[in-house]
Amino acid sequence: MMDRREFFGAGATGLATVAGARLGLNLPERKRVLRIAHLTDMHVQPEKGAQAGFEKGLEACQSQSPDLIFCGGDLIMDALGTDLGRAQKQWDLFTAGVKASAGVPVRYALGNHDVWGWNNIDKHKDHALFGKQHAQDQLELASPYYSFTQAGWRIIVLDSTHRKLDGSGGYTARLDDGQFEWLSDTLAGTPKDQPVLVLSHIPIFCACAFLDGDNEKSGNWQVPGAWMHIDVRRIKDLFLKHPNVKLALSGHIHLADRVDYLGVSYFCNGAVSGGWWGGKYQEFGNGYAIVDLFDDGSFENKYMEYAWTPKA
Repeated sequence: MMDRREFFGAGATGLATVAGARLGLNLPERKRVLRIAHLTDMHVQPEKGAQAGFEKGLEACQSQSPDLIFCGGDLIMDALGTDLGRAQKQWDLFTAGVKASAGVPVRYALGNHDVWGWNNIDKHKDHALFGKQHAQDQLELASPYYSFTQAGWRIIVLDSTHRKLDGSGGYTARLDDGQFEWLSDTLAGTPKDQPVLVLSHIPIFCACAFLDGDNEKSGNWQVPGAWMHIDVRRIKDLFLKHPNVKLALSGHIHLADRVDYLGVSYFCNGAVSGGWWGGKYQEFGNGYAIVDLFDDGSFENKYMEYAWTPKA
């Protein structure tokens, strides 16, 4: 079996050859073992008909008969800068939407807007629910990062959102040292022949972040550390040691793309809320992805939009 460097050297011709060889040798067809609906950036709030739009997204994705739903972060409009009452109201709407419309199991990742109080640190820092605890309680998560095995795949859910190293308000996309060590141990403990999917809210690696800003005005390409993982180098280096890491899913940017790099496919899968429930964001409307996982470690990711009329 060629390693990932040889694979990328083979190019498109090699891909066609592999496909032809499968047909010519009459090899067994791969079997789909898991279908996932990946919904991210719902930004549920009392305004703009967001709850109804979210429920319509849940119904639309389930017309594709998924086995599992990923809710990939920024589940509510914002808790960073709100009081606890406003945050709770948004969570009540979100959880009601899941209960009303999700007919299959749901797994959650936390997004930056799900974290309570970080924009008012001095006011809220001593509260028991400060930071991620409030969101974890709503979603019944013992930890903001975790892993599980389903249908022969290891699925790893990461926590992308961390306070800036200088302790100021806002956040940076990264893994703290404890979580990185956990990720390293988790991959080391995964059988080499077991394929791995990674889910994070903020992209580990993406291209569309380059279009999320007015780089033309500055004259430089600038991707802030809040838009893409600032620690992508060490995560990339870790993945390179584990060729069974196949794909990484994310959201956050409200745009959709695919980046293939060193054997891992990174998918940024748009936003259920589109342009925060105000229509399209750039070229992308309200959407989600259907991710099919196969028994041979292969996969397919298809981004799909659904019709939604913005509300006043």
